[in-house]
This record gives sequence, structure tokens and C-alpha cells, in this order.
Amino acid sequence: MSFTINPISVADTNQAAAALCELWPRYSPAEIISTIDELLRPNGYNLVGLWEEGSTSAVSVLSYRIQFSLWLGKSFYIVDIATLPQWRGKGHASKLLDWAEAEAVRLGCSAVHLDSGVGTDRSAAHRLYMQRHYQISCHHFLKRLA
Repeated sequence: MSFTINPISVADTNQAAAALCELWPRYSPAEIISTIDELLRPNGYNLVGLWEEGSTSAVSVLSYRIQFSLWLGKSFYIVDIATLPQWRGKGHASKLLDWAEAEAVRLGCSAVHLDSGVGTDRSAAHRLYMQRHYQISCHHFLKRLA
């Protein structure tokens, strides 16, 4: 099966909504679209999607931002990777990670990094990251304020 990976513009955010709703089920597609376009994109958030031949929307999506820090310098931070359930297990997330790593090199980034939730439902994602030589480099601490 052939596929394409393309940036998803503001005009086409709806193409990513179904996959992102799988990762973030508490949001409706309309809430995902408005949050991305009104709050996230103005702060450097970018989206790319993977389309299988004949698919009308992205079957898998990756969102990212370019960050600068004392720790890594310029880096490529993956915000989300999400795949529609019927398309899982076909290597789409791996293809998007290939794209992200190549794009990070093209942009002169020192690293690609991401956070991933914990729990048994995340096991497949964690296996993918470890197979691709991503390392657990820190603990991410959270204190909710409200």
C-alpha cells in the first residue's frame, strides 16, 4: 500500500481530528480543531499527517514544535502521535518518526524527544520508541493547580 506524508495546514486541521480524538477522547473533533488552530499553532505547534492511498483524512498524525533549551539547544519535540485504530500495527507511527527524525536533521536540531504517558495502554508505543533507540532521559513531574 502506498502512502504520503504531508504537512497539515490551518485550512486542513480537520484532517487530523479523528486520529487525535483517539488519543484525546475527552475532546470533540470541533474542540480539537479550535484548540489547535486558536491556541497551539500560534505557539509553534505543527502537524503532519500520513495518508494511505484512497484515504480521505490522515490515518496517522504527528504534531511537533521546535524548542530551544540549555539542555538540548535546538530540538524537535513531538507533542502527539496518533493513529486511527483500524490502521494501527501497519508501521505508520514508525514512518512518521522517520519523517520527524529527517526533518529534525534538516532543521539543524540536536535531538528528537517526546513525553509518553504511562500505563498498560501505552505499551505498544513504548516498545516502538525503545526499538527506535529512544532513551528514557528524565522523569516528567506534574502538579495540577486546579
